Amino acid sequence: MRTLFSLAVVTIATCTLGPVVLVAGLLRVREKPGGVYQACMHLWARLALWGAGARVVIHDEHGYSRLAGAVYASNHVSWYDVFALAAVLPRYSFVAKSELRKIPVFGPAAGAAGIVYLDRDNRKRAFDSYKEAAEYVRDGRSVVVYPEGTRGHDYSLRPFKKGPFVLAIASEAPVVPVIVHGTRAIMPKGSFRVRAGVIHLHFLEPVPAAGLDYDARGELMTRVWQRMNDALHTLYGVPSANRAIANPNERVV
Repeated sequence: MRTLFSLAVVTIATCTLGPVVLVAGLLRVREKPGGVYQACMHLWARLALWGAGARVVIHDEHGYSRLAGAVYASNHVSWYDVFALAAVLPRYSFVAKSELRKIPVFGPAAGAAGIVYLDRDNRKRAFDSYKEAAEYVRDGRSVVVYPEGTRGHDYSLRPFKKGPFVLAIASEAPVVPVIVHGTRAIMPKGSFRVRAGVIHLHFLEPVPAAGLDYDARGELMTRVWQRMNDALHTLYGVPSANRAIANPNERVV
């Protein structure tokens, strides 16, 4: 019953708010703090959480979740990671895989709202996507990235891609490591069943990227990975691999 109800809520929210965003895009309504795009994305995410019976607990004593023009790097084990962050960050965009663009209503509406689609199979297009995201960051909008690249089956932190850290260096934005925990119990990868639960969001101390050059992307990536790895182990006893990246010759995307 919970699964069907949550699906109905997300569908109704998407079909109601999506056209609002699309019309705003056609009318060239400017993106701004508290504007129509952010309002629709916040409401959409909060309705999705409500439909699932998911409650979000924010651990952020220093206010890192309210930074303007930051890159938020999060672990990723469930679609509800996205809903949780989209519900609490004040002004943001996401870097999302290009396949999501094909979802009716949602795909075009998300693009109109400023979601940056990443074609992981085309290096040039991927670079262009990160350049677009960097412009958003320089304009004061934060960008959420999932440097593991895709959802995992458990909370162990997997190797990172370098692309998100090229974005941070290009925009000279701090990288805020984010730990999401609890979403796997709500909807794990490979399952469509939804259960009620509590989501914990931990916003860790930012890692500065200002003044770094392209060659420092690996070092920045490793520092962020290590901070998240340590937090997962300290907070939840999660074991992780001992490497931030699987292959030192890996492509940027």
